[in-house]
Amino acid sequence: MYVGTISRRVDVFIVGAGPGGLACAIAAASQGLQVEVIDAAKPPIDKACGEGLMPDTLAALAQLGIDLNHASIQEELQSSSFPLRGIRFIGSPSDTRRATTTEAIFPEGQGRGLRRTVLHQLLLQRALALGVRLHWQTSVQRIEGEQVHTSRNTVHARWIVGADGHQSRIRFLAKLHKASSGSQRIGLRQHFAITPWTDFVEVHWADHAQAYVTPVSPNEVCVAFIASKKFTNIQGALALFPSLQRRLMSAPATDKPRGAITMSRRFHHVTSGNIALIGDASGSVDAITGEGLALCFRQAIELAQAFKAEDLSLYEQAHARLHRLPRFMSRSLLMMDRSPRVLKKTLNTFQRKPDLFSQLLKVHIGHSQFHLLGSSGILASLLCFITS
Repeated sequence: MYVGTISRRVDVFIVGAGPGGLACAIAAASQGLQVEVIDAAKPPIDKACGEGLMPDTLAALAQLGIDLNHASIQEELQSSSFPLRGIRFIGSPSDTRRATTTEAIFPEGQGRGLRRTVLHQLLLQRALALGVRLHWQTSVQRIEGEQVHTSRNTVHARWIVGADGHQSRIRFLAKLHKASSGSQRIGLRQHFAITPWTDFVEVHWADHAQAYVTPVSPNEVCVAFIASKKFTNIQGALALFPSLQRRLMSAPATDKPRGAITMSRRFHHVTSGNIALIGDASGSVDAITGEGLALCFRQAIELAQAFKAEDLSLYEQAHARLHRLPRFMSRSLLMMDRSPRVLKKTLNTFQRKPDLFSQLLKVHIGHSQFHLLGSSGILASLLCFITS
């Protein structure tokens, strides 16, 4: 997989071989462009995340040529993925009541629980099939116009893409660091060997913390915890969610815990000259939305279109448009995280009016128009009610 000599001239040079970088490589190569990708690490590349792919994420993946709903891929992933039917919210039980629970089924199609490393391998295979050249354990030192000086060679590139995460060096070199920052929280992920008890993504709510439970195979679940304070360990995280702790009490862990930071950050610009940013390098929304992968896949498709038109301003506009709804949803859901009163009232409302939760899910995954969130919209009416 390692290519010894980096070619002297390419159309698109991408720094970062995570999902965003590989998606961009796939989209650009599909346009007939010559693409090279470097990464300071080597595969498999993993990251702490909830590992649940919503139907809109699967649709974006299909546009990149990876159709997880295709019979052949489903058969291939039968033992390493799990179909998901919807989302379930579970509140913390009080001393006198059972936990508040509400759920909604995806309006069209299924989602899929899939280990991050399995997803990365699928993206890698697709990129290689399209002729993308990949170089591991290679880093960028400086950029001068169309020249990218790496730790191995100098590359001449028409377009340069920073897909190198929250601490992006490309963003620093392009001086695209002006940003508006919001929440910053801590995530912790662990896999457990247990037969999934549900085909929903379960979101367990506690005061200022959530636990996301996603089946990722017929005999394994992924549990991702997010909170404003750092967890001491997995048992400390589970202690915040007693019902989940009891369920997983005898389930052995199948890997080591992995931590991450999730944040809301909006950069003033994501392009400069021939440089564009994608994925976390271009800004992010809190992981509470579950939309990180869907966002970077959509960004990749839009960026490839901008390459084709030779106009990065098109990507700048598309990037702002793509982030509008996830940012709104992130702010709304974080209201529940920050206020136990708002959380309790919202979950009680969803339990009494499950259709309201279903409509919210439709909006969240793009099956209802964004105008539903306006002054007369469903979510706006809910927020007015729960904060009154």
